[in-house]
Amino acid sequence: MNLKTALLELEAELPQSFFYNIQKYKEHLFSWNRVHNLTGARDEKTMDEFIYDSIYPITFLPKVKNLLDIGTGAGFPGLILAMGLPQTQVTLVEPLAKRASFLQFIKANLELENVKVIQKKVEDMPHEVFELVTSRAVTDTNMLLNLSKNFRDENSKLLFYKGERVYDEVPNDLKYKIIKTQNRHYLLIGEDK
Repeated sequence: MNLKTALLELEAELPQSFFYNIQKYKEHLFSWNRVHNLTGARDEKTMDEFIYDSIYPITFLPKVKNLLDIGTGAGFPGLILAMGLPQTQVTLVEPLAKRASFLQFIKANLELENVKVIQKKVEDMPHEVFELVTSRAVTDTNMLLNLSKNFRDENSKLLFYKGERVYDEVPNDLKYKIIKTQNRHYLLIGEDK
């Protein structure tokens, strides 16, 4: 996959700085990953797939003022979404010090003023309501609903990056929509089917 071509084909408006920021992010991640083992994305092809996977939801997400990303890891999806949505305040929650340090470094290096990095477990954070809560590869849907309960209200949306087993994880009483791509199922909660 040619990342730039694939991103340009998305019917979404990405800021001018996005491609520069993504390139710098990739360079830093490769460098840090050699020493700190931040992510399983060890080659450019895998990293490009992770980036595309992270940013794709801007094609269907409503505009939001703020979002919380639970378990950001090396930046997927929260940091990538922050680069693509500069008008959205993005809070990245990551308990591991080495990953949180990397996120903080990227925030400073790329001057991402819309990013806040918190090194904690999400369960240890004070109550605050976000318009959107995201998470990728953290845990199952019921656990994510539980982890996010102090950070949403009846108007909040939740976006969980899932695989094919998402259908087995969705409670029947939930208002949701599943958006499928070749490699990903995006579970958008707070939307009618």
